[in-house]
Amino acid sequence: MKLNAIEVCAGAGGQAIGLEAAGFEPVALIDNDENTSITLKANRPAWPTLNQDMNTFEGWHYKGVDLLAGGLPCPPFSVAGLQKGEKDERNLFPAMLRLVEEIRPKAVMIENVPGLMASRFNDYRTQIQNHLRRLGYSAEWELLNACDFGVSQYRPRAILVALPNELANTFVWPKPNGRPPMSVGEKLYDLMGSRGWPGTDAWREKACLIAPTIVGGSLKHGGPDLGPTRAKKAWAALGVDGHGIADQPPGPDFVGIPRLTVRMVARLQGFPDNWEILGGKTVAYRQVGNAFPPPVAKAVASKIKRCLILHQIALGSD
Repeated sequence: MKLNAIEVCAGAGGQAIGLEAAGFEPVALIDNDENTSITLKANRPAWPTLNQDMNTFEGWHYKGVDLLAGGLPCPPFSVAGLQKGEKDERNLFPAMLRLVEEIRPKAVMIENVPGLMASRFNDYRTQIQNHLRRLGYSAEWELLNACDFGVSQYRPRAILVALPNELANTFVWPKPNGRPPMSVGEKLYDLMGSRGWPGTDAWREKACLIAPTIVGGSLKHGGPDLGPTRAKKAWAALGVDGHGIADQPPGPDFVGIPRLTVRMVARLQGFPDNWEILGGKTVAYRQVGNAFPPPVAKAVASKIKRCLILHQIALGSD
């Protein structure tokens, strides 16, 4: 059974891929970055993609959709930033709550950085839950790690799921799949050796762990590299030069420590290989680095779908 969804801050489609795999059909995907809209349209021409600021998007025309989802901007809560939280001009939780009130979806799903779960934001998380409660929803926060769902990367994420009060008791968070994800070397071996680099086998042995958290940067800050000094050290231990992104895999004459390509980073994020990431290297890398890994989005959305379908069945049997 297909359900429908609206996604805000849709980005390059990481969450949308997961929602699609869980059985949700998009009725609108909104993002204010024209580059991400181009990527979405290239991969799913039929998807209703809107290049629009979430603050000006009106949800009245979509009243009653099954799911409203979004990976809201992370800088207000990221430990890599100033953590201004609700005082940060980039904070879009107020806009999201406005859309919940306008659309009255059957379910809400929000993704953000783990910094949002810090004690300094306890009151703000409670404030968000109380706002949703006044709208008739019961909301829960949970910290999920992408590596527990098959993604070859340590990537904890704060997730909020809100459901109407009568459905809240039927929702259960997805459990880790119990299988360790592939190492970076295993995951990227074919791509790293695709141009005949003779060091590929030795590199695979060195890259024997999963990746550290991939950092995409913001529109104002962050270029095509793999993050701050601490992250670069973690990548170096895996035999990866984190100071930049390569245009192509190493060739037969390459000597030194290889860099990842955008395609390699996309695979580590859980994107399928046939998903095109368009734009220049910095633009493409930022789209991938800021994405919500599709396998995690699918895991959470599948549990939401189960609740909604069971409720429909129960209503039909009354």
